Amino acid sequence: MKIQITIDGKKINAEKGMTVLEAAIANNIYIPNLCYHPDLPPLSTCRLCVVKVKGMRGYPTSCSLKAEDGMEVQSNTKELNDMRKKIIWLMLSELSEEIPQNSQLKKVVEYIGVDEVLAGFAPESKDLPVISDEPLFERDMNKCILCGRCVVMCQEVRGVGVLGFKNRGYQSQVGTSFDDTFVNADCKFCGACIEVCPSGALQEKKELSSDEKSEILLPCKNTCPAGIDIPRYVQLAAQGRYQDSLEVIRETVPFPLILGLVCDHPCEEVCRRNELGGSIAIRDIKRFVAERDTGRWKKKLTIHKDTGKKVAIVGGGPAGLTTAWFLRLKGHTVTVFEALKNAGGMMFSGIPRYRLPLDVLNNEIKEIEDIGVTIKTDTTIEDLDPLIEQGYDAVFLGLGGPKGKSMKIPGDDDPRVIDGIKVLKGIAYGYDMGLTGKIAVVGGGNVAMDVARTSLRVGADDVHILYRRAREQAPADPEEIEEAINEGVIFNFLVNPVKISPQKDHLSITCIKMKLGEPDSSGRRRPIPIEGSEFNINVDKLVVAIGQDHVVPEKFDVVLDKWGSIPVDENTMETSRKGVFAGGDVVTGPASVIKAIAAGRKAASSIDTFLGGDGNIEQVFVEPEEDDPYIAYDPGFAKKEKEKRETVPVEKRLDNFNQVDKCFTEDQVKKESLRCLKCQLRLKISKAPVPEDIKE
Repeated sequence: MKIQITIDGKKINAEKGMTVLEAAIANNIYIPNLCYHPDLPPLSTCRLCVVKVKGMRGYPTSCSLKAEDGMEVQSNTKELNDMRKKIIWLMLSELSEEIPQNSQLKKVVEYIGVDEVLAGFAPESKDLPVISDEPLFERDMNKCILCGRCVVMCQEVRGVGVLGFKNRGYQSQVGTSFDDTFVNADCKFCGACIEVCPSGALQEKKELSSDEKSEILLPCKNTCPAGIDIPRYVQLAAQGRYQDSLEVIRETVPFPLILGLVCDHPCEEVCRRNELGGSIAIRDIKRFVAERDTGRWKKKLTIHKDTGKKVAIVGGGPAGLTTAWFLRLKGHTVTVFEALKNAGGMMFSGIPRYRLPLDVLNNEIKEIEDIGVTIKTDTTIEDLDPLIEQGYDAVFLGLGGPKGKSMKIPGDDDPRVIDGIKVLKGIAYGYDMGLTGKIAVVGGGNVAMDVARTSLRVGADDVHILYRRAREQAPADPEEIEEAINEGVIFNFLVNPVKISPQKDHLSITCIKMKLGEPDSSGRRRPIPIEGSEFNINVDKLVVAIGQDHVVPEKFDVVLDKWGSIPVDENTMETSRKGVFAGGDVVTGPASVIKAIAAGRKAASSIDTFLGGDGNIEQVFVEPEEDDPYIAYDPGFAKKEKEKRETVPVEKRLDNFNQVDKCFTEDQVKKESLRCLKCQLRLKISKAPVPEDIKE
């Protein structure tokens, strides 16, 4: 129901039930305020929003005064402004420190101004300790103006109740019970108190700008290359809604279970919970819900009407298959051409079965075939012209990096020096790669770890890793390094092979010790040889896993860069050849499954646009819901540590390729998902009104 009131001679419309301040804000009229916040009940503590109402005695606060039809209000008289200046002076009289420049308090002070009520008066510091040694947040209650917004937010909106008022009168402060740390007071570190603090008394340790706020406060989702809505599926898992959780993942990627097993989880590295007992086990939650998939999402899947357009996908790895999935959903006819006998790319030939079982891979690839994608294996494409002649309207190149890099040192042409990619591919197809006796593996990435752990399973007596940097600089997943150590792989860090001397019954590898210098272009400290530190190690086979090269046929007629990669338009992923797109390892160099999937999503959108579509590949299986801001008190929340995934005992895994990592139990998933800080809730807190919001 609409009502009409007058503010400063201006007639405005308002909804019945609004306060005068809310009506003013809705109509672009600024009345100074500090304790008011759109997400909180009226507090009336600062009294800056006082107004004069015709026919009413005194000066009511507009934040608590209900607007009534016909009401006449004055908010901008000299008398009211003088009152506000005195209130501001009283506030500032207790603040000896400079007011943060971007704070609401600073903007309000500059808007109102302040009178020198007592000549020569200098504010005295409250001498309260600045608390900066706790996780995530910093407290400087010397800047607190006792508006009470943080207390009400913590107690009434969030239901946690960590913050409250202490002492009385002049000694009144905001703090925790018994002056406990936030951790010991069972704070849930949701950050809502910071979001509503107008003076900077409560602050994020890392300074936030409005441009990067979402990126910093929701790092898991923003770091995921494919943009999976991680907070949403974690919260659904916490509610026991496992199928809904799985379907949120399925909205974005066609390989949820594969990712639940082998994703390098960059989201976990940046999770804000890392400072409180470890990150959320995001990948393990994904695996749990994916293993319980009922297939309900298939009934919700929309395959658009046939467009009459044909797309050829060259390369059946994660980038190519993802592109195929989303293009088929858009109604295009899609054919995938894979040179190997099995689709999957490096998911098949490069990831050992103890990490990614073949049935998991095949099942998720079958889902792609089931929607109408044709996959032609054992089919090598050397020239794109025949595809164009066959009526394909666009081509996507997802060639990967199928060839290992050479060390280019003396003796590396000996047949006992083997390419790591070739080793993994051979073992995937069941070939005997001759990995017996003593094996050395050069490299510090996941391929090196996979080769080392696989070698132990196919008959090697001893496996050594030779890596030129320190363990902390190794690009391999830390969990893979740890498991390799558990299985008996011997690591030699800060060591680099410089010469191979073939002997009749072994290889003599001359290595040099390294030290770390200044950071290089990768951000890691550059390894520098230590003069005179050479030593020899004798091995039966040397496996080189130091990177991957691309193989792009000349007749593809696309421009290559100096590394043999295919440069693409960063927005469209189109190559130098019109209608030919590329993505994944052949563009970026060796990366992860999730990055390849992200490339496939982007390419599918661009190709759909190229073919006349709208480029929108999004599908919704679970309608978004409003998050409940009430998160409740949880004793010991901050001290709850990350759940640990169980693994098969070492003695039961080295003679087979059975899966090593066990899935979380339902109890573990419940505990782990409830550890989430629910950072997304903070982004939904409204912005407090400031003078600059008023549009003249």
